[in-house]
Amino acid sequence: MVSSARANTAPLEASQSRSNHDDPHGTVEHLNPSELHGNPSFANVVSVSSSVETVYVGGQVATTASGEIVGKGDIAAQTEQILRNLETALAAAGAELGQVIKWTIYVVEDQPLGPAFAVFQRAWSNRPNPPLITFAKVSALAHPDFLAEIEAVAVVPE
Repeated sequence: MVSSARANTAPLEASQSRSNHDDPHGTVEHLNPSELHGNPSFANVVSVSSSVETVYVGGQVATTASGEIVGKGDIAAQTEQILRNLETALAAAGAELGQVIKWTIYVVEDQPLGPAFAVFQRAWSNRPNPPLITFAKVSALAHPDFLAEIEAVAVVPE
């Protein structure tokens, strides 16, 4: 089942894909919004619907939709772009930041955490029900200019 907010969306552009897997117990929907950098190796968003809709957002990095890396060498600027990408990915599935129940955050080990957490706290603001957070320092990410990567899981009431 697709929520009515998404059921009436405009047709998908060529660079945007959507794949549905329906069964009597719910729906799994893979979304790749055209506003996010696409790659055939992964989906940006997976939305699972049942009595609640669960949205899984794959690791987002500091890229624009065209694949340009934002904020090279600047963890705060990269975190801002990552959060914009997360908001875009969540919106594609009818979710928002306040519905995130779990974050998984990866930061390259030589990066300072303060600037990234300041951006994150501004974005989270005073929202109720803080999510679960898994944080990991890693030696490297998929591209040497990536300083952080964030995954999200959101639950949306139907």
